[in-house]
Amino acid sequence: MHKTDLIARATGLSKTDTARTIDAALDAVCKALAAGDTVALTGFGSFAVSAKAQREGRNPKTGEILTIAAHNSVKFKAGKTLKDAVN
Repeated sequence: MHKTDLIARATGLSKTDTARTIDAALDAVCKALAAGDTVALTGFGSFAVSAKAQREGRNPKTGEILTIAAHNSVKFKAGKTLKDAVN
C-alpha cells in the first residue's frame, strides 16, 4: 500500500486534507528522529534511531574488502495491537 492508497481509503475528510495530515505526521516523525528522539505510536509501534559502527564489508561482485562508514539507522518495533492484527 502506498501513501495515495491511504489517502483514498480515508473517510470523512477530503483527499487534500488527508494528504496534508499524513504529510504533517510523517514530517513530525522524521524531525523527531533526526533530533535523536524516539517516536511511539501507541498500539502501532515505536521508531528509534540506532547508531551503526564503522565496519568492514566485501563487494559481492569482486570480493574486494571495503570500509562501510559509521551511520545512523532507524529501527521499528511493532506494538501489541499491530502484532495481534497481523497474526
